[in-house]
Amino acid sequence: MGSLRRYTKLMVWGMRNIAGIDVQVSGHEHVTHDGPIIIASKHQSYGDGFVLFSQFDDLSFVTGDHLEKFLFVKRILAKMNAVVIDSCGGSKVREKFAQTSQIVREQGRRILIFPEGHLSEIGTHHRYRKGVYHLYKDFNCPVVPVASNLGQRWNQSDWKKHQGRATMEFLEPIKPGLDKDKFMALLQERIESRSIELLDMENLGALDPDNIGLQKENHVAKAKREAREAGDCP
Repeated sequence: MGSLRRYTKLMVWGMRNIAGIDVQVSGHEHVTHDGPIIIASKHQSYGDGFVLFSQFDDLSFVTGDHLEKFLFVKRILAKMNAVVIDSCGGSKVREKFAQTSQIVREQGRRILIFPEGHLSEIGTHHRYRKGVYHLYKDFNCPVVPVASNLGQRWNQSDWKKHQGRATMEFLEPIKPGLDKDKFMALLQERIESRSIELLDMENLGALDPDNIGLQKENHVAKAKREAREAGDCP
């Protein structure tokens, strides 16, 4: 974890000093909860993970199994007690959520999840997936939403970067005890409304203003959804 934090701090330094992205992180007062806490973040960029991990000494996270294809990453994820799930979803994913979240909860750690499940084009959002609710229910602890406009400067997985300010903001926590529908609606409203407010309309970067507020499905998300619907997932 120490090596990971040093690496992510180096990446954020590079974003600021090489790419010209003025990364600002605010709202730390919302993540002072003593004990386990869930951080649910907007996901527009590969840079999201670097910025968020650089803020904490010990952070687990939920990820799809696509990361395991990279050299040594599978072993690193196992050592971190990361929740690695089959991208197709289903009952086995729910079971794995419960098993790993139990370990993380007992350790009193924070856990990061991207509720959309996929990188969103700046200004848009994917359908929020219910895995975040299962974590919320299993942990029985606060969920801290995170809003961001980082995608304006580093959109999805694009190599091209755009200079300017980028903000990630920890928002007011959602307390335990809500039912699924109320929780999911509140989480999406807080993340999406604040993320739109953070958009820099004077320095658009990668933003197409016509996309603001739209729900879009990228090709990866579409392929996985169609596989689930066709019964092609194991």
